[in-house]
Amino acid sequence: MSKMSKSTQIILYIDSENLKYYIRKIGLKHHKKITFESFNFEQLFSTALNGINVSIKRFYAAKLRFYPESPKKSQELIQRQRSLKANLEKQKFVFIKAGNVRGQKIKVNDKEKVVFHEKGVDVHIAVDMTTESCDGKVKTIILCSSDSDLQPAIYEAKKRNVEVIYLGLESQPNKGLIYTCDRAILIRDSEVLAAVGK
Repeated sequence: MSKMSKSTQIILYIDSENLKYYIRKIGLKHHKKITFESFNFEQLFSTALNGINVSIKRFYAAKLRFYPESPKKSQELIQRQRSLKANLEKQKFVFIKAGNVRGQKIKVNDKEKVVFHEKGVDVHIAVDMTTESCDGKVKTIILCSSDSDLQPAIYEAKKRNVEVIYLGLESQPNKGLIYTCDRAILIRDSEVLAAVGK
């Protein structure tokens, strides 16, 4: 494949935890239980991006590992991610493990519990965006994340004449990313609810 044909690609970069966090909030607001293992991501994105022919759809998620201090929760998270990965791959998404989920011990009502935090996914997305922009492998970036830390990567892509589209949620858009990107597409609550698996 020549550099010119590679540069015609439209790549969708999805920040998994960021997207799931906002979708859960929409579910709570509308009293709807969201199960990502059966969620119709293809329907959600094809509706929101109507008319845009996306070449590659990437779903970035943190690597999980087993924590002996919290075996039940660890196993549950690992199993959920396996089911999510299978669901996404069935819908023709590329599932990329990036960064890590770290367990942190905290005290709640004098009891110790482990809370899990995702780290480093945004760095992997930023590196891929920048590398592919520099290598001429992408014509249009569609960024589905509300993480402002990705702004430097957006600037680098735009310097190389790559169009950057912010794909956010209408109920809670990131105004900084709307301003930084070339244009914005906002997913409606109704589109999220329509993609909820039965």
